[in-house]
Order: sequence, then C-alpha cells, then structure tokens
Amino acid sequence: MDHLPLTAPAAAASLLPAQGGRVLDAYKKALATAASAAAYAVLARSMARELFPDELRAAVRWCAAVAGARFGRSEKERHTVVIQRQFDGGYNENHLFNSARAYLATRIDPRAMRRLCLARSRANEPDGDSSGSTLLCMEPGGSTTDVFDGVEFMWTSVETGGEENKKGESLELSFDAEHTDTALERYVPFVMSTAEQLQLRHRALRIFMNEGRSWDGISHHHPATFDTIAMDPALKQSIVADLDRFLKRKYYYQRIGKAWKRGYLLYGPPGTGKSSLVAAMANYLRFDLYDLDLSMVYNNSALQRLLIGMPNKSMLVIEDIDCCFDAAASREDGKAPGPDDGPDPDYTSDSQDAYQPGAPPPKSITLSGLLNFIDGLWSTCGEERIIVFTTNYKDRLDPALLRPGRMDMHIYMGYCGWEAFRTLARNYFLVDDHALFPEIQELLSALEVTPAEVSEMLLRSEDVDVALRVLADFLQEKRRSTLKETEDKKDVAETAV
Repeated sequence: MDHLPLTAPAAAASLLPAQGGRVLDAYKKALATAASAAAYAVLARSMARELFPDELRAAVRWCAAVAGARFGRSEKERHTVVIQRQFDGGYNENHLFNSARAYLATRIDPRAMRRLCLARSRANEPDGDSSGSTLLCMEPGGSTTDVFDGVEFMWTSVETGGEENKKGESLELSFDAEHTDTALERYVPFVMSTAEQLQLRHRALRIFMNEGRSWDGISHHHPATFDTIAMDPALKQSIVADLDRFLKRKYYYQRIGKAWKRGYLLYGPPGTGKSSLVAAMANYLRFDLYDLDLSMVYNNSALQRLLIGMPNKSMLVIEDIDCCFDAAASREDGKAPGPDDGPDPDYTSDSQDAYQPGAPPPKSITLSGLLNFIDGLWSTCGEERIIVFTTNYKDRLDPALLRPGRMDMHIYMGYCGWEAFRTLARNYFLVDDHALFPEIQELLSALEVTPAEVSEMLLRSEDVDVALRVLADFLQEKRRSTLKETEDKKDVAETAV
C-alpha cells in the first residue's frame, strides 16, 4: 500500500498564516463597506425626512406597496392604524394617544434603543395636591414591537406635518392584515384597560366623608400596606388572594347575575389594626375610600343618594357598625325591607337632609334601608365595589347583616402574635433577629397585647436595644398584673363560697 509523503501537511500548514491574513483583511474591508452603507442609508433617510413632505413620502410608500402587490412580492399585506395626538383640527386631545403612550412606556426597553424621550405627566388634585409619573417615550421615527396572544404588533412614533411651531405627533400601529380583528377587537381594548390600571396605580388616592347629601374628599396618604401591617401572615395572604380573585371575576359575576361587589367584616378588640387593614386594602386596590358616618344621615332617601353617588372602583367603609344604630330593633319594628320609610312631608328637592329647628323630627335610617343597598335592587347601581364594616363586638350585630352576600368574608383582628411582632420590628428597626426576641416571644404567647400597645412601646426610642428592652419590661409588668388579677379573682371566689 502506498503512503502519502509526510512533508505535505507541513507545507500546507506553512501556508495557513498567509491565507488567514488575507481572509482577515477581506473581512475588515467588508465590515467597513457595510458600516459605510449603513451610514449612507441613515443619512439618506434623514435627508428624505427633511426634504420631502409627509404627503410625498406616503405616496412613495403607497406606490411601493402597489408595485410589490402587482409584481408578486411575497411579503404579507400589512395594515396600519394611525392614532393622532389631537383631532378635529388640533382642538381636541385624543385620549387613546395618551393611553397608548402610557402603555408603551411599560414595553420600551431602554437598553435596546439608542434615543428615547423622557416625559413627566402631572395631574392636579382638587385640594391642591398633584400626582404624576415619568414616562419613557419614543422619539419621532423610533419604533418598537409588542407581542399579544402570539401576534406581533409594530408601534412607530411619527412627526406629523405643519409649520415648525405647530408640528404634531402620532403613533402608528402596524400588523399583518390577517390579524385585523385581533388588533381592533382585543389588542386596542387591552392597551386601553392596561393604561387605565396604570393611571389608577399612580394617581393620589382620596378619602371622602359625607356631608349633607354629598361627599367631600381630601387626598389620602395613609402608608399602610400588606407588607407593613402587623397580622398573621396566613390570614394576610388569604385576604390578598380574595381581593385578587374579586378583581378578575367581572364576567363571572355578570354570568351568574350578581352585583360585582364584595363585603368584608373586620372585628376584634380595639387597637388590633382594623383601620390600618382598611387603608392597606385601599392602597392595594388603588380604590378611593368613602367613609360613611351614619349619624349624619337622617333618612333612607338621603342614604340612597349618598351611596348611589359613589363611583365604581371604590370602597365604602362604615366603622363601628354596632354603634351606628340598634340594628336588631330596626328590624323588629315590623317594617318590610325597602329603599325608604316613606316620603318626608317637609322634604323638598331644595331642602337639605338635616334636621331644622321647629320641624318634625326626621325619620331615622333603618337597617333594611342599608341592606337594600348592599344586596337589594340598589346594589346593582355600580360595580367593582368593596364594602367594609368594622366592629369591636361582632355578637351585637344583627345576623341578617352577617350572612354571605352581605359580609362575604369575616376577618378576626386578634392580639399581637409572634409573626405580627416580627413585622413591627422590621418596620421600625429593619431587624429580623435580636437577643431579646426569645424573651419577647415567650411573653407574647402568654399575654393578650394589641399591636397598638406594642407599637407604642417601640416608639419610645429609635435605638433598637432600648426600644426592645422597654417592650420587654412592659410585657413583664403586664404579666405580673394579669397574674395578680387572676389571684384576686380566685380569692374572691373562694371567699364567696
């Protein structure tokens, strides 16, 4: 068998460096040529944008599309929806444009775009406060893609024609023609609803109080959240899950024929955080609060007008419901549930719902009038509402108020447990462990102490060591007092025997 000479590979290897150098030079030249071509393309595009009016460029695009279709170009047909910033000659603002821009701010990747615009939106509140948010926007000529249900949509920012100081802006939404129904019937509504949720998330919340027949509101800046509220973690998670489920069930409520609302009863000793939980729920949902003072409402008609005046996406709160009226007595009068107890002979459309000196005593509100709004015919005069009652004494409430459909979830706000204390320690001092924790844990397991009492002790000092020692001493003293009270009661009982 013949063998190949062993010197051939060595000779070939000697040629590799030379060939590699020629290949590298050719690669560098190709890169330089491509960069030059790209630069010329960008320059030509910029010159065309400056020299040729929008109408001429649109005509060129149209001619290119026609030529492509006539000569059998294989690209798919594209449709474009133009969303102008203003319409009717520039006199009216297009809310769809603002919604689309707010939506795109959440889809733009600043690391993938070389040039971006930064905008700040600001909304003035009735009480003088203002709220706003910072948005990332595309510069005119920029574009980005978004994928919805597997369909790719192209967004492009376009500067519209006009004089230099009157130039406008529009957004163009492009997609394959076969997805036109998806774009108009599903994608655009999705963009609008997402932008609405973003607006609710960034706006300042308000709390309203009833005054006469109307609501008077101010900004609400309560800082409570589900991360900071001191309560059992499992209970906290169940509340969050229930709120999330409620928000997602609009069509479910419509299908089963029920009003889209949810009722919560918060009960427990004073100082256990019922009001803080209400604020945390409002901050989580981004719903305005309507704090109803029933002592300022004089009849069921006035109550109806107030409750109907509440908008959607709001929380009705009635604190200390057991103190508002004798619920049981109002149902034992023999009156049938209804929206009103009858017309007030002295009431006119111009009068105030308040007692006037010399006038007959006004009719009081009844539990039936309140229940009729919660789950009666009037309950459908609004949607996506949360109703919250609080009480220190659940056993004093009429059973009719507690049944499912009125108060759907009963939440017991109990004494401060170990996990609730750990949340407070993190809130106040950013610590998860301390040498005094075992002692405090043992004391809390044997005592009934409210989160308000624990918070008060922690506020005594900004030094974590000092504050926790103050709390431990307070708990030790409370345990001694509790033991002494127990012994005194035992002695009295033995003496009586």
